[in-house]
Amino acid sequence: MNQYENAVETKGITKKFGNFTAVDAVDFYIEKGEIFGLLGPNGAGKTTLMRMLCAIMQPSSGSANVMGWDIHKNPENIKRNIGYMSQRFALYNDLTAKENINFYADIYKVPVEKRKKRIEKLIRIAGLTGFEKVQAKNLSGAWRQRLALACAIAHHPPMLFLDEATAGVDPVSRREFWDLIYQMADEGVSVLATTHYMDEAEYCNKVGLILDGKLISIASPDTLKDGLEGNLAAIECDNPIEAEDILDRFEGVLDASIHGVLVHALLKAKNMKENVLKALSSAGIQVKRFEFIQPSLEDVFINTVEKQRKLTHKVFTKGVD
Repeated sequence: MNQYENAVETKGITKKFGNFTAVDAVDFYIEKGEIFGLLGPNGAGKTTLMRMLCAIMQPSSGSANVMGWDIHKNPENIKRNIGYMSQRFALYNDLTAKENINFYADIYKVPVEKRKKRIEKLIRIAGLTGFEKVQAKNLSGAWRQRLALACAIAHHPPMLFLDEATAGVDPVSRREFWDLIYQMADEGVSVLATTHYMDEAEYCNKVGLILDGKLISIASPDTLKDGLEGNLAAIECDNPIEAEDILDRFEGVLDASIHGVLVHALLKAKNMKENVLKALSSAGIQVKRFEFIQPSLEDVFINTVEKQRKLTHKVFTKGVD
């Protein structure tokens, strides 16, 4: 196996499609055994970046190494030594769970003498015991996901890429899936996962926030939350949409957004509470509850995206009459 310091290293990696820049000069690294989450909205550049790192797509400029191999010079080495899984992972519906795993073990050239034990271990790890002879088409979405993961790691890859792999799966099944990922990381497997689920990003050692092709922040989930400026208030009221609009224009409110039935308002200072309550009351909005809370990763993400978009808008409109 190739010797390498970090599982992934990129330097200015960029991908353009004509005049559109999908990935814009991205720099980051993933340590061995680390779970790195790439968090961003649809169209942010997550999948394009992952495809370049999987050596499926060549960058327009910049460079990257995956497990010590250069994506320009050694694409086949990279492809042979990674696991890749997406929400559209190709399972063969007419094959049983065991036959699917055996097929991928053959594709990945797992030695015949080791294949039986490897398949048995994968069935056990994925919790597929008792489902070995069930055709893939008869498995539920959550069990198909487990099977797809088993197939993706049939060759025991040291690096695993997950591209929106849990999209459309219920929260309990997603949690169980991530328990499997933790087991693999404990065995030294490095993981890069793209997602737009905030709870999944909480499972990662580090999270990179990506927007419009730019990596705008990288840190652990706790560090990102601790770095949110201001004091976050959760407000329950009878008209959250109007309340959000009022708070968005209220001096001293850094940001306001709707979270379910609540409005989250980021205040410059806690002593603004009374003024905020008065403003809402004057607008005829009845506040049922107002409390300061610890920010979630979703709060951080929304705040970061809003800041970035306001900054982009200022740059774009600068000098426009």
